[in-house]
Amino acid sequence: MRHPGHDFAGVLGWPLEHTLSPVIHNAAFRQLGLHWIYLAWPVPKSDLSAAVGGLRALGAMGANVTMPHKESIVTLLDEVSGDARTIGAVNTVQRLGDRLIGHNTDVDGFREFLIDAGVHPSGRRALILGAGGSARAVVKGLADLDIGEVVIAARRPLRGAELTSLVGSTPAIVHPWDAAERLAGEADLVVNATPVGMRPAQNPIPGAQWRADQVVVDLIYRPPATPLIESARASGAGAWGGIGMLVHQAAASIRIWTGQDPPLETMSAAALHALGGLSQQG
Repeated sequence: MRHPGHDFAGVLGWPLEHTLSPVIHNAAFRQLGLHWIYLAWPVPKSDLSAAVGGLRALGAMGANVTMPHKESIVTLLDEVSGDARTIGAVNTVQRLGDRLIGHNTDVDGFREFLIDAGVHPSGRRALILGAGGSARAVVKGLADLDIGEVVIAARRPLRGAELTSLVGSTPAIVHPWDAAERLAGEADLVVNATPVGMRPAQNPIPGAQWRADQVVVDLIYRPPATPLIESARASGAGAWGGIGMLVHQAAASIRIWTGQDPPLETMSAAALHALGGLSQQG
């Protein structure tokens, strides 16, 4: 529904009880002086097509897309551009006239987060946990930063194999999920791109043995410190939650929709405040 005097955007996903996207985007819109409202739109898989029709009918200026819709929304849009076309996943929808254009800002978001965190993956070995839309963005972002080797642990190895096409000439190999704990000990950088960890006491690789020279990234941002992050930090490894990537991909979405430079500090502060002031860095 349109709010008089306001443009609007929102996030499509299921479930959305824990999303921080409205907090982050609305803080940015206020700081920029824009009369925009950003909403959460919980949409189950069976209703995605109708929801996209709703974006068209109601005149939404744009939308973000999260699990489980990043790949299935591709065929419902008028055009898919850039990284979204390359990796086959959309996390941002832009309205241009009567057309809906799909983009992927997760790639930029992950890449810019690593740069901000001082993580330099060039020439190193990375283990990616998962093979969905978020994992695709991570693999592409690492390839852009000249990662030395990509290892993927996936419950569905055939899906994992699809990701290897994103790294060009970089060595890439796919292993079944039950090898993940062993592979974690051999990697310089480990990224959890699965939803395992959102619920208490969930750790995708509880038996992993960490080293102090490793970097661990969990794309989950709520809770701020997942069991995976806590176990890595306890061993002295550098470990980050998903807020950094979330903020950077949101910023890239706002640039697409408005053409303005988003206030990253304001967005980060809003997210951390919503999480109770807990840092995800360390």
